[in-house]
Amino acid sequence: MAVDFEFKDSYDINDLISIVRVLRSPGGCPWDMEQTHESIKKNFIEETYEVVEAINKQDCDSLKEELGDVLLQVALHSQMEEEKGSFNFNDVANDIVKKLIIRHPHVFGDKCAEDTIQALDNWDAVKLKTKGMKSQSESMIAVPREFPALMRAQKIQHKAAKLGFDWNDALDVTDKLDEEINELKTALSHNDKAEIEEEFGDVLFTCVNLSRFLDLDSEEALTGATDKFVKRFTIVEKLAAEQGVDMKSASLDVLNDLWDKAKEILTD
Repeated sequence: MAVDFEFKDSYDINDLISIVRVLRSPGGCPWDMEQTHESIKKNFIEETYEVVEAINKQDCDSLKEELGDVLLQVALHSQMEEEKGSFNFNDVANDIVKKLIIRHPHVFGDKCAEDTIQALDNWDAVKLKTKGMKSQSESMIAVPREFPALMRAQKIQHKAAKLGFDWNDALDVTDKLDEEINELKTALSHNDKAEIEEEFGDVLFTCVNLSRFLDLDSEEALTGATDKFVKRFTIVEKLAAEQGVDMKSASLDVLNDLWDKAKEILTD
């Protein structure tokens, strides 16, 4: 049986909240009705990455659509809590507005911010205070472990750097990277998996530190490197097929030769 709903030429956020409520109500959609925070939490992550994809592609229409999908996730999670009587969508909006006012004392208060650095310092200072954090280490612990590992490492390193716990320059970091790689080689010689994993983690952590000193985003840098690998590998496969080379049985020398040719093609 059709649910009573007003059809219009144009809808707003209130219509979104209403339709999500209908979808989860008796007589609504069976799938929507049985969802929980846990069952759709990965959907939220996927939708967020699709927003990022639209931004990277500079696709305005896709960006509008994907932002809507993210907003749907917010509405769904808010509706689940409204059903429990804990909070609703308006409470979510209320809290973020209050947060923005409180964390911008240089706009809505008596603090000054001549540039972005001062603005961010104001934000961090208020954040520490409002969350009851008395140390930078507490703010590090608060960075979710669910973040992508490179992103989490870079955020935590940035927090340490704010207290002066940092290298002098990029060359110092490259020296540390050499040291960590040597420790990884030693671990490999011991053939101890736990030790190897620990030392490999140290290598990655130091690489992230280096990206920060080079004013690079480690996630984006690795994404670019992966894209480059895929492009080269695609050409390697094509060359192998043209030359009748079976990649599974080919020697490493043959594969390296194909790889070098692929690099030349991409640089021409």
